[in-house]
Parts: sequence; structure tokens; C-alpha cells
Amino acid sequence: MNSLKQMDRGALSDALDHSGQRTTPQRATVFSVLLDERDHPTADEVYSRTKSRMPSISMATVYNCLETIEREPTRYCPNLAPHAHFHCRDTGRVYDVPVPESMMKDLAKVLPGEYSADSVELVFRGHLSKGKTQ
Repeated sequence: MNSLKQMDRGALSDALDHSGQRTTPQRATVFSVLLDERDHPTADEVYSRTKSRMPSISMATVYNCLETIEREPTRYCPNLAPHAHFHCRDTGRVYDVPVPESMMKDLAKVLPGEYSADSVELVFRGHLSKGKTQ
């Protein structure tokens, strides 16, 4: 865990504490790999990069480490209309949030000129207001 900066070590500890996990050398190495390039690698790419630093690590261990860092299940949305999602941290439920199509197009315009978006995904995370239920 010495390769992680103090601030990064704290972020990893906070993320693991939130999920009831502890920091291990494998988790610290995987997290360090993610921080080094910040290019949103696939699990296979993380495995390859981690294996060069920790030759004894298995693909299963890398997957387990990634799950402790980002522990959200894959979800499937049948709503094909432009919309956002709200993830409730209390219940784990996901709600569709209508967003005007013009706003979604405006969001795509914030991209630098060399990028072109075919779609936009907008996600809110938080808590439902007290007394509100859905």
C-alpha cells in the first residue's frame, strides 16, 4: 500500500469502510492501477496492469477487488425515451427522472469539439426527501 498517496489511501479506506471491507495489498494495488491512468479500463485491462505489479494475483481476485470499490449491480432500463436516473442510497432503488430532450442535447454540447455523443447518461445519487415515498 506504500505506492498509494496518503489522500488516495484515505479515499480507498473510506470506500471500503462504506461497504464493510478492509484494505488489503491486492485492493490497494488494484486501486493504484485505476488511479495511475484514469482511463476507465475494462476488468481485463486492470488485471493485465495489476499482474505486472503483483504476478500472483488472479483474475477472480481482481474482479473481487473491483466489486469492493464499485459495488453497484448492472441494471437494465427499458425506458428508451430521454431521461435520467436517480439512485436512492437508502433503498437501493433506481427511479426514472424525465428530462426534456432539449436539455439532453444541451448536455451533449458541453463536450470538447473533438468528441461527438450519440447518447447522454445522467445519474443522480442521493436520498429521497423525508416523508416522500415512491
